[in-house]
Amino acid sequence: MPRRKLTVGLVQMRMLESVELNLEHAMSLVGRAAKKGARVVCLPELFTTPYFPQYKGSTPGKMEGSGWVDKIPGKATRELAAAAKENEVVLIGGSIYELDKGRLFNTSVVFDEMGKQLGRYRKTHIPYDENFYEQHYFEKGDTGFKVFDTALGKMSVLICYDQWFPEAARAVALKGAEIVFYPTAIGTAKGIRQREGSWQQAWEGVMRGHAIANGMVVCGVNRCGREDRMSFWGGSFVCDAFGKVLERAGRKEGVLVCDVDLDHGKEVREGWRFFHNRRPECYGSLVEKKR
Repeated sequence: MPRRKLTVGLVQMRMLESVELNLEHAMSLVGRAAKKGARVVCLPELFTTPYFPQYKGSTPGKMEGSGWVDKIPGKATRELAAAAKENEVVLIGGSIYELDKGRLFNTSVVFDEMGKQLGRYRKTHIPYDENFYEQHYFEKGDTGFKVFDTALGKMSVLICYDQWFPEAARAVALKGAEIVFYPTAIGTAKGIRQREGSWQQAWEGVMRGHAIANGMVVCGVNRCGREDRMSFWGGSFVCDAFGKVLERAGRKEGVLVCDVDLDHGKEVREGWRFFHNRRPECYGSLVEKKR
């Protein structure tokens, strides 16, 4: 039997103040990835806006009139659906700032090759750190973890801060995900030292660990460029189901296209038998609230 190969495209881009210009640019980069052979394309987190959560001066529910908030369906999803259909790609819509019945979420929307919306995922884990004041802007996601069954394979999307939680990766793997996309907005902030060590190395390393532990391809898709005090390092990458980095972008804007082998994940899972030898009866403490 021929192996199931898939060409993925990661869009690493800079963001401007204008939603319209960001949308136009993102869709052009989706087209560029498709022309290079990508069958599935992923955009970064909050690709329609600057990274506004670096500012603490807002409170939940106060951003409806900002121009950065969108609904589903709305302006961004119409453009995403059209781009997916025009380029005949599965499109992971990074994430947008979603307004739904007065509630605000950080949401990724997924489309198939015909432009049909397969569903949405709302970011589960919301950070609150210096220059990452996301709890001022987003509610905790309420969709649960999602796996999208496409003609190209079973795919999942988790968003940025979700990447630090092994539970999220394991949850989608147990649901059958063969490849996971992490659209992110992460970088360094002026005046904040990396006392623990390299943030970028940890960011990449933890996702490579998820790939190994779960036998699935992992793609990290970051934004790039300078936005006020924030410098986004780019570094988007694709690793196989045993954590080997297949392709890695630099710090500049561009499109990364890479072939992955989905059957390799099955081999890893069967060979190392991490799922077969799980002991769920021992894991109760994982869902207990910390005292």
